[in-house]
Amino acid sequence: MDNTQRLLRLPAVIAATGLQRSTIYDGIRGGTFPKPVKLARLSAWPEVEVTAWIADRIRARGNGGER
Repeated sequence: MDNTQRLLRLPAVIAATGLQRSTIYDGIRGGTFPKPVKLARLSAWPEVEVTAWIADRIRARGNGGER
């Protein structure tokens, strides 16, 4: 399986982003953070989407915070 197919569970998303659980779910509700994939009773995020979200934050920093 390549990295574009890898799914991250919540603890890995928290570690990668530095965000708290509540902030992640607020972002999902607000449309500013990737939605998880439902796996039975579990949720996981495509690694490529989390990585893209992080990269977008870094790009926004270089533009004075504007996207």
